[in-house]
Amino acid sequence: MNIHTDASPHAADCDVAIIGAGPAGAAAAARLSRLGWRVHVIERSHFPRFAIGESLLPQSMAYLEAAGLLETVQDGGYQPKNGAAFTRHTRTTTIDFREKSTPGWGTTYQVPRADFDQRLIHAAEAQGATLEFGTTVSAFDADAERPTLRLDDEHGTTRHLSARFVLDASGYGRVLARLEALERDPRAEPRMAIFSHVEDGIEDADYDREKILIGVHPEDAGIWYWLIPFADGRASVGVVGDIEILSAHGDDPETRWQTLIDQEPRFRQLLHQARRVREVNEIRGYAASVTRLHGPGYALLGNAGEFLDPVFSSGVTIALHSAHLAAPLVDRQLRGEEIDWHADFETPLRAGVETFRAFVEAWYAGTLQTIVFHEAPPPRFKRWISGVLAGYAWDRDNPFVTASRRRLAALAEICEQRDEVRS
Repeated sequence: MNIHTDASPHAADCDVAIIGAGPAGAAAAARLSRLGWRVHVIERSHFPRFAIGESLLPQSMAYLEAAGLLETVQDGGYQPKNGAAFTRHTRTTTIDFREKSTPGWGTTYQVPRADFDQRLIHAAEAQGATLEFGTTVSAFDADAERPTLRLDDEHGTTRHLSARFVLDASGYGRVLARLEALERDPRAEPRMAIFSHVEDGIEDADYDREKILIGVHPEDAGIWYWLIPFADGRASVGVVGDIEILSAHGDDPETRWQTLIDQEPRFRQLLHQARRVREVNEIRGYAASVTRLHGPGYALLGNAGEFLDPVFSSGVTIALHSAHLAAPLVDRQLRGEEIDWHADFETPLRAGVETFRAFVEAWYAGTLQTIVFHEAPPPRFKRWISGVLAGYAWDRDNPFVTASRRRLAALAEICEQRDEVRS
């Protein structure tokens, strides 16, 4: 479908059109605006709006800093985070991100996304980006020089917007993946997440609010839980597992959520005084993948292209990493350079995604759970694993990045052998 007539890049309505005002869109918008480009962000919803993906990873702090957004985040008053705690059968173990093998940030934040995303996008606006809320992208004409979007606003008005480059940061909306028929089998089991926010009422002196708590169902290791505390005494609480299995725990989301929370001893004990402050939501079949992450005049950022699983909170880090890679390439292309988007964007981005994929698959296979819950995993190995779980999935000096599956399997076997010797 051809929805423009003038192919001259100088006639474009903006230099860069960005679909989606989440973290990837905000980071790309801020960085490109600071470089002097005319950036226009199109967002379907109105902010603030609820979203999950509330537990950041330390690696994301470097990307926020590069985008000029770090001070905005630090001023947000968010709950500090320095690691992850894991609980199974009443036993709890921890991974401290400050003890990782990779240099760089070892701490980050746990953030209510409604506030976090709004702060980021308005900081991008302060850098010069223009924002348009309540508008849907309904058609796209890919073109190496002047890609064009058809926009439908909430008042029923339709117009066309031309740009010199388009970045799709639409997250779960996956706008260009749908319009360009890029979607493919995500190679993941069909799982669902059930989640809500609570006033947690936690009084347990042993509970560490500076760590996300990940729990494992006592009878089904394929079901896991998250507890993400915020600075205001509230928390995000969710459960993830096979769609059919979770659906069998009640006739509605609220019943399923409460029934499953009550089945995990540590969560039941911590949340016995909790009061829900928003409705229970579900996302089914959340995993996504695409055949390619770029095309004539466009590139896909973050969840708009690939989404794995919420278990290690990799979504925002992958989104910010994709914006970190893409923004300088867009800048160079607009200045007249020829860019190899496959070599310079898609290949390095997918490398880290595949590292995260190996860890997600190892979690559900039980391999990574064997390592995490081992009483005394080798310290050097634990530092390497901490590096990946802290978001440094692109660190080629980490052997658990370069050969994730093989090394995870080998380490799990070592842990199992040590357990046999003890017994």
